[in-house]
Amino acid sequence: MYIWFTVLAGLAILSLPFLKTCFPYFGEDFAYIMRSIQLGARLVKYKKKKPFYSILDCFLDKVKRHPAKTFVHFEGREYSYGEVDKQSNKVARALQAAARLKEGDTVALFLANEPSFIWIWLGLAKLGCPTALLNFNIRSKSLLHCFSCCGAKVIIASAELQDAVEEVLPTLREQGISVYLLSEACSIQGMNTLSDKISQASDQPLSRDLRANIHIRSTALYIYTSGTTGLPKAAVVTHERVWAASFIQAACGVTAEDVFYINLPLYHSAGFLIGMAGGIERGMTIFLRRKFSASQFWDDCRKYNITVMQYIGETMRYLCNTPKKDDEKNHRVRIAIGNGVRTDIWTEFLNRFGDIKVRELYAATEGNIGFINYTSKIGAVGRVNFIHRFFFPYTLIKFNIETEEPVRNSEGLCIEASPGESTGLLVGKITQRSPFIGYAGNKQQTENKRLRDVWKGENVATSEVADILTMAPCILEANVYGVKVEGHEGRIGMAAVILKEGEEFDCSGTYKQVANYLPAYARPRFIRIQASLEMTGTFKMKKVRLVEEGFNPAHIQDSLYFLDPEKKTYIPMTEEIYRAIASREIKL
Repeated sequence: MYIWFTVLAGLAILSLPFLKTCFPYFGEDFAYIMRSIQLGARLVKYKKKKPFYSILDCFLDKVKRHPAKTFVHFEGREYSYGEVDKQSNKVARALQAAARLKEGDTVALFLANEPSFIWIWLGLAKLGCPTALLNFNIRSKSLLHCFSCCGAKVIIASAELQDAVEEVLPTLREQGISVYLLSEACSIQGMNTLSDKISQASDQPLSRDLRANIHIRSTALYIYTSGTTGLPKAAVVTHERVWAASFIQAACGVTAEDVFYINLPLYHSAGFLIGMAGGIERGMTIFLRRKFSASQFWDDCRKYNITVMQYIGETMRYLCNTPKKDDEKNHRVRIAIGNGVRTDIWTEFLNRFGDIKVRELYAATEGNIGFINYTSKIGAVGRVNFIHRFFFPYTLIKFNIETEEPVRNSEGLCIEASPGESTGLLVGKITQRSPFIGYAGNKQQTENKRLRDVWKGENVATSEVADILTMAPCILEANVYGVKVEGHEGRIGMAAVILKEGEEFDCSGTYKQVANYLPAYARPRFIRIQASLEMTGTFKMKKVRLVEEGFNPAHIQDSLYFLDPEKKTYIPMTEEIYRAIASREIKL
């Protein structure tokens, strides 16, 4: 037996150079597959466990295991697992008494990043209440839209957002919505205080019977899409999805000894699910910041011994744009988890700040598939292995960007895209293992995401913005699209419109229209006035040429307008404004 073991070990050693040459990521693939199998087995176990074992139960287990361990660092204060648990008990009891909350009641949170966000959510989870995480930047009709999507009857807001809630208070009161402010006192009729009730409540544990009917497919959260090209949609996040997202840290090699830096908003999946819920799953310490600060980032990392950071979009570019310092590699950060970093920025980031394992993700809050680049290969948004593809089948199909429809063959079937094609559509098969739950309050939006009979409808997000624009009295039709702006990630919203006969473009009225219905970052920054809109043979609006032509007034004869947020109106687009945008004097 010993001889055979020695022979096998020798063969394995001899084969290592061969494996490294033919399969350069064999080691990373093997480690990731093993972790994935372990995590998958845990999820299966949780699905079958009676009573249901949720991320809340995981938190309570961590409280029992290490009640004194720091769970959250925030603005110089430390909150232990035990403290957060007791505070969430007080929240649950206060809301149970004041709002008569019961299992299944949805509550909307309208808070910025702060520890109370975490223990209020935990308190609601202890009552079996799904939580809608509202973006604290939205206002007016956008706020009402997001609130109504989830069917909540209670909204909890921070004192800093009192004015935003007061603006829509008449409508909330008409609908019988209970409003609670995280404050000791409030003189506004129709707003109830909550902080005083929490401070007076008992911190004793609550009965598990309060959430006895919660199961793995129950709704845990409503998380809203960004709404960059339309009104946000409320993605339904089940307890199963919470578990799957919380495992991302573990899949990336994060341990309970790490310290995780969260400066992304907790109202979205990156900060809440990957960061905070992932921190609970690991039983680690998280450092929470109100918002991202490039100038303070590395000082925070050094002071609080951060070992895992989170990024999204332009985070890394902002860090790379900070003045260079001698001690830039003097930190303990070893892993960065996120998505949306460009290849050139990725390279510069590593050159400046050291050997950090960048785990670039590709996923969506409502999506049913995702990828992790666990190899650290610069520029890749993920890596696929046979295990991943077996459990989460997907394919890339040919897609016509002009008609915004899949390309079909003579039999009406989709055609798989070839390697190297510039454009394709990623589709994931909807299965028991990878379900697509969809959006709350809008079956049509959910259906538009499904591909049935080789057919996919218009881009619903851009059509929503177009619908909002055509509600302006002067606009007859609108074609919404994204244009590239040098130095900016992604695309900036622009619209080509035709005016009603005899009407001139109403700069102020159009601004009020988009401001009332869209969050600031979703409003078209550029408007192009055209005599007519180009259509395809199937009467769909053409966008490719418009996208290519952009918004340079020197090259476009049509009238162009720019949204000026300071003046709260659209103003004529000039070459001076164009140069200011290009030189980043005007930031979009």
